[in-house]
Amino acid sequence: MGEKSKKRFAPAVTVIILFGIISLLGDVVYESARSVNSQYLNLLGISAAKVGLVFGIGEFLGYFLRLVAGVLSDKSGKYWAFMFVGYGMLLVVPLMGITMNWNILVVLILMERIGKAMRNPAKDTVLSKVSENQVGIGFAFGLQEALDQIGAFAGPLIFTAVFYFTGKNGIAQYQTGYRWLFIAVVFLMLFLSYAYRRVKRDELIPSVAGQEFQAEKLKPVFWIYTAFTFFCTLGFVNFSTVGYHLKAKNLMSDASITLLYSVAMIVDAATALLVGKAYDRMKTKTGLKTGGLLVLAAIPLITLLLPFLSLSRSVPLIAAGMVVFGVIMGTHETIMRSAIADITPFHKRGTSYGVFNTAYGLALFGGAAVMGWLYGRNQIGAILAFTCATEAVAVLLYFRMNRLVKASRP
Repeated sequence: MGEKSKKRFAPAVTVIILFGIISLLGDVVYESARSVNSQYLNLLGISAAKVGLVFGIGEFLGYFLRLVAGVLSDKSGKYWAFMFVGYGMLLVVPLMGITMNWNILVVLILMERIGKAMRNPAKDTVLSKVSENQVGIGFAFGLQEALDQIGAFAGPLIFTAVFYFTGKNGIAQYQTGYRWLFIAVVFLMLFLSYAYRRVKRDELIPSVAGQEFQAEKLKPVFWIYTAFTFFCTLGFVNFSTVGYHLKAKNLMSDASITLLYSVAMIVDAATALLVGKAYDRMKTKTGLKTGGLLVLAAIPLITLLLPFLSLSRSVPLIAAGMVVFGVIMGTHETIMRSAIADITPFHKRGTSYGVFNTAYGLALFGGAAVMGWLYGRNQIGAILAFTCATEAVAVLLYFRMNRLVKASRP
């Protein structure tokens, strides 16, 4: 390691941790809301089909618009502007605690997802550059995801505490929980401002404003990887469906549902660290930058188990299903971002994150909408068949990706 790398190692790690804290606070806000949104809407008398459709649209917008945000951030080089605007839009989540109007709630839910679309390509681009050649990219994204998921664990506990200490789980208690999230939004923006000053002061990323936008094509392995993850995700049972199932069948109390979601987020965090290191080790073992993709072999099989567990009427099986849910999320969130950094050059990275996440969001939209519609008609068997079909396609794509990675070996 050269003198320049030694000098910048500590600042790079500091910034990675800062990004983790920012993500932690972001998750306190929006994962709290996601853990209770479906139950809250159920209390307001909204049907499962409407809930599934709105969340599906929200997820799709949250990923599709990353394509636009990624391209624009690459062209302009104004990554920080996209981050400040995107994180600032988290303010809409506490506002959900002051209205019961369905139309307004739909707008707020969609705006939160749009904000995530605005910030994520820029954030991942900056984080990948800071960690590149300083620490392993898999480790950096794994650490960031682990800190992120601590927030996802802690956030829903706000609602759990409100339900526990009031002894009630009515509309007023849900609204109180939403309003408390304003505090986390304020602290998040303070940490983001500090991270901006640190990166600028230590010159951890190159100046790309005014850099000519490159139009080179993305590699074939990128497209196979994107298709593989699309089908894995299409059959992935979203928590909006699971939460609605638990509430509709009276299988758990409201407080227990949010606690179960928090446990899944802790599993996500632990998985992220393990998978991030495995990703880096696989790259070293194969001698290929794309070699880390091979750690995804088990994901279609694990995803296949999820609906059989989480949509059952057995509380122990549902709890096991949420552990599986956390493992899948931790793997997706870590490898998804790490791989893009290895597949694409820096000047194309925001665009690549955008393209990939558009496909990912389309899968979430399709999966949530289809499963919500089927669940509303009490067609659990059809949901199981749908998941089996999508994961079978994912397995075939994995083998294709595996061959492509091996063929690229020098």
